[in-house]
Amino acid sequence: MASPSQIEDSAQSRALIESQLRECYGRATYSHKTHEKCADILLARLGSIKFWQIVLSAMTTCGFIFAIFDSLRVLGVAGALISTTLLVLNSYTKDYDLGTVAQRHKQAANELWLIRERYLSLITDLLINRKPLEEVVEERDRLTKDLSEVYASAPSTSGRAYKQAQQALKYNEDMTFSENELDALLPEGLRRNGRG
Repeated sequence: MASPSQIEDSAQSRALIESQLRECYGRATYSHKTHEKCADILLARLGSIKFWQIVLSAMTTCGFIFAIFDSLRVLGVAGALISTTLLVLNSYTKDYDLGTVAQRHKQAANELWLIRERYLSLITDLLINRKPLEEVVEERDRLTKDLSEVYASAPSTSGRAYKQAQQALKYNEDMTFSENELDALLPEGLRRNGRG
């Protein structure tokens, strides 16, 4: 990393730093959305597993009750097969706590959201010349370190979650607003439309 005295505060230097910050902002945005999607996927899977645990438990109980009162051996065998399936499902959820992993993804997404917003603010500060370039570079380096710490403790994401994040960001335009949408969210005094 360059020392502050070695950084020339020129238009070219600012343009290079801006390009790098924009790239970092984009990566942080994708990482944030991907972790959100991972959490969503895992919570949906957990909900599905919980549903099937209830259904299989009910079927097992009914199968054994009918087997007690009826001499049909088929119902006992069916109950045993369903019970075995339930055992496998319960073993999976015991060894792989989807709720905890989903929570870790949510925590990573929350931390990445803050870093993403800090990148956005830093780009704005750079463009309005609010800070000397040396301060911008120091803040960029802090953000890189903070980002590294989030990534080190975050669970791995999946290709499926990345594709969903890409869909949300590129095509559904999550994270972007039109002027009219922003005006509708802001108090009247802060709206752009209607200003004379």
